[in-house]
Amino acid sequence: MGLKKNYALLSAFLFLYFFAQAMSISLLALWLKTTLNLTGAQTGVVFAANSFFAMASQPIYGFVSDKVGLRKTILWTVGVLVLMSGAFFAFVYGPLLKVNLLLGAIVGGVYLGVTFSAGSFAIESYVDRVGRKYGFEYSRARLWGSLGFAFAAFFSGRLFNIDPMINFALASVAGLLLLPLLAITKIEASDDERRSSDNLRLADALAILKLPKFWGFMVLILGVTNLYLVYDQQFPAYYAAQFADPKQGAAMFGYLNSAQIFVEAGMLFVAPFIVNRIGAKRGLLLAAAIMIIRITGSGLVTGPWAISAMKMLHAIELPILAVSIFRYIAFHFEARLASTLYLVGVSFGHSLGLTILSPIVGKSYDLIGFPHTYLLIALGAAAFWLASLFSLSPTPRAAGAKVS
Repeated sequence: MGLKKNYALLSAFLFLYFFAQAMSISLLALWLKTTLNLTGAQTGVVFAANSFFAMASQPIYGFVSDKVGLRKTILWTVGVLVLMSGAFFAFVYGPLLKVNLLLGAIVGGVYLGVTFSAGSFAIESYVDRVGRKYGFEYSRARLWGSLGFAFAAFFSGRLFNIDPMINFALASVAGLLLLPLLAITKIEASDDERRSSDNLRLADALAILKLPKFWGFMVLILGVTNLYLVYDQQFPAYYAAQFADPKQGAAMFGYLNSAQIFVEAGMLFVAPFIVNRIGAKRGLLLAAAIMIIRITGSGLVTGPWAISAMKMLHAIELPILAVSIFRYIAFHFEARLASTLYLVGVSFGHSLGLTILSPIVGKSYDLIGFPHTYLLIALGAAAFWLASLFSLSPTPRAAGAKVS
């Protein structure tokens, strides 16, 4: 009974959380450019600030998540922050960016980094931990998060054209619904689980940095996936530019995003079978290869239909990547440090790279345009992919098959 109830409640939590995330940040680049009239370089500065403050909070999130174990502390924190999202965008973030770009970027970076960037990784790590305890696949719960994002994305573009503040208000409504869900979710920790988390020391977490396997894993994370994420940041603005009417482009991106995420949800159901079949290392390499194909294709093709096809590749890549990451961590590292590894290795690694790359790539968009910048990004990602062939540790097929 605990399995079914906790799976259902956490799936509902993920649905609402990612619904709020989609409403808040899926069209953030478009909001910055069209509503606030920021340039590509200024938008890059804003995204860099988001990444920096997400980066600063991720090691703390990771250690605290492992320290509190199965307690719901992190979920309560994020839930309250999501509830505040509508008021934050309307009365704090937008006005600040208009009068003082740097101050607005810093304040927004703190909020968005903690709530939606680092917050999403912390929630996913918690669900993975609960799934391993109660015997359900992380990805089967996470697919409901994708459906929540898709549901929001389906009409977010049209609502954005009416008034972006509607989107932000709906994110707050979702946050309001998260809190009673948390109140009725009961996760029981065993004595051994409580002792394991209570006895965790900061020195145990820092010891991760001495492991060669950790740095071998980081070659792919710091290289391929970071370059992919910085490519994807301003993609909505590039997509909307494929249309004569930017408002039509915004609406069409919402529909496309919705379709992509519905496919992604289906792939999250299938991905464990694929990763069990080929192993976590090959799963990571396969997902990274699809990323590179999408980046390259976006630099070569033109027109809404071809660019839409490139966007849809994300629906195949992301589920394989997510399952492979958790399987790789579960097989190669201590279970009690799973959140630290995920938040420091994956989430912190992403934010570190994005903090450095966002303003550089944003300036490149202004100087040489999106297509040429995409091809340069793809070239760098391919180099890191080749290095990852040797740096990632072998993982047997079906390793961690019961551990998402």
